[in-house]
Amino acid sequence: QVRLVESGGGLVQPGGSLRLSCAASGAIFNFRHMTWYRQAPGKQRESVAAVGSGDSTHYADFVKGRFTISRDNAKNTVYLQMNALKPEDTAVYYCNAIDDDFRGYWGQGTQVTVSS
Repeated sequence: QVRLVESGGGLVQPGGSLRLSCAASGAIFNFRHMTWYRQAPGKQRESVAAVGSGDSTHYADFVKGRFTISRDNAKNTVYLQMNALKPEDTAVYYCNAIDDDFRGYWGQGTQVTVSS
């Protein structure tokens, strides 16, 4: 059973930075792609950034130029570097992985709060 554990969330002031980590219990190079999602109170969960097995990346328009997704296969970890954070980035951030059989896995989420 694949297990994903997110960490790195917290409280940060507007304009600040955080780096989220998603540690997988299995080899992440076996996943088709891994995606960071977020869900703010009262809103639907939305995709933020994704990285494929070939290191291709995709970003939501609202984070382009501010967030960077990367993967370290040796550590079985995917990162989300978040810069120039805004109050509207406040949400619970979740890690998702899709394997070769198109099964999806979720982490428990990590809270990010951007506030002065």
